[in-house]
Amino acid sequence: MSSVRPFSALHDRPPADASRAPLAGTVLSVHGSVVDLRFPDGGLPAIYDAVVIERDTGSPLLAEVQQHLDPVTVRTVTLGGAGGLRRGMRAHAPGGPVRVPVGEPVLGRLLNAIGEPVDHGGPLPADVARRPIHAPAPALRRQNVALEVFHTGIKVIDLLAPMVKGGKAAMFGGAGVGKTVLIMELIRTTVERHSGISVFAGIGERSREGHELLLELEDSGVLPRTALVFGQMNEPPGARWRTGLTALAIAEHFRDDARENVLLLIDNVYRLVQAGGEVSGLLGRLPSRVGYQPTLASEVAEFEERIASVAGAAITSIQAVYVPADDLTDPAVAEIFSHLDSSIVLSRDMASEGMYPAVDPLGSTSSLLDPRLVGEAHYRTAQEVRKAIAHYRELQEIISLLGMEELSAADRAMVSRARRLMRFLTQPFMVTEAFTGKPGRSVELEDTLAGCRAILDGEADGWAESSLYMVGDLDEARRRETGGREAGGGGT
Repeated sequence: MSSVRPFSALHDRPPADASRAPLAGTVLSVHGSVVDLRFPDGGLPAIYDAVVIERDTGSPLLAEVQQHLDPVTVRTVTLGGAGGLRRGMRAHAPGGPVRVPVGEPVLGRLLNAIGEPVDHGGPLPADVARRPIHAPAPALRRQNVALEVFHTGIKVIDLLAPMVKGGKAAMFGGAGVGKTVLIMELIRTTVERHSGISVFAGIGERSREGHELLLELEDSGVLPRTALVFGQMNEPPGARWRTGLTALAIAEHFRDDARENVLLLIDNVYRLVQAGGEVSGLLGRLPSRVGYQPTLASEVAEFEERIASVAGAAITSIQAVYVPADDLTDPAVAEIFSHLDSSIVLSRDMASEGMYPAVDPLGSTSSLLDPRLVGEAHYRTAQEVRKAIAHYRELQEIISLLGMEELSAADRAMVSRARRLMRFLTQPFMVTEAFTGKPGRSVELEDTLAGCRAILDGEADGWAESSLYMVGDLDEARRRETGGREAGGGGT
């Protein structure tokens, strides 16, 4: 970790009430990440205000006020390791929430939850602009409600769950179904397609994944326009809990002050909820449904509602959401669902069959999939694709028991086209080239619609299913089919 300014320097601005000196206190008790502080001179720091605890050795420790216990005592949660704390240590509250660095100096850098660079790239400039991590959502009169399609170049998403510029989309899936790979591909393709800034928040993820992401962004040439904020899984719950807010503060600066479009990527929102549950337990709050914190709904709402468009600039958010035990009715998952414009559900069954990206075409939805917004041709094609795949799934049990021969001719044709559609909606990714040996593909929406339309109309009925697997547009599949026939192949 590179040398950084001490925590006291992070809060060297005057307090909100400039006529009053920073409040001075002492450590009263330490219970892991929970530290009680006493401010005997009267006046307590406000809820969510930052407090700096001076340790005997090492750098000062930053904490955040969570409760007022009595007229002179507050309960705080540390945003770093609490090692070395003891009763009687001095603390001071500079006034106001935690402030993190924002602006051009953070681009191309990897920061931790409180804005310290951890990429061995040296300290940030002393005059870097700072912004509080707690802020209200934009007022309704400032928000821009114009709906504009945000093309990703990923066939199944652009066709069945189109994303909204300035909206929120999330990928739901259990462990090992490809959420992180899909997020990394979206970073690469959308930064190349859309001008603007990218901010990535890694919440509760492995340090290996953060290192791989940093190298991938560096190799692809998009790192200079990307800021990364990581709260790794080995960090205290307070740090993981606030990683998302730090990334959001950086994104809000570029939206509000620099008037730039921002792509905010979060992996993983469920870990943010999980960290909030850990903090809630440490604070002694009674758990709610399934053991989640009683403040689950308000925490998710306060975070999600700050992701919005204003006139001239937008924050478009793509989030990964871990689904515990693949249960989409889990309270945390259901709460996140309610704030989204597009929901992309990843299927374990499809992943086990090698159908990548493993996006469930029936479970994925978008508020933008409306003929008035995407056009009649797109809407009709998407609905026919869903209908064909749904009919195939209804017949799967019959096929497994009795075979295709027992189906009617119309059903056999529908099943054949559904299987080819599912394979056509697979796609090789640029970020997996090193592992698969297949060059990645980014596909225009017009090519996706044309390919699906041709398959639905029966143009590919005589083709081998393998010709449509892991290709870009239909022309590539046609070349593969023609080459296979010339080589004497062509089987299914």
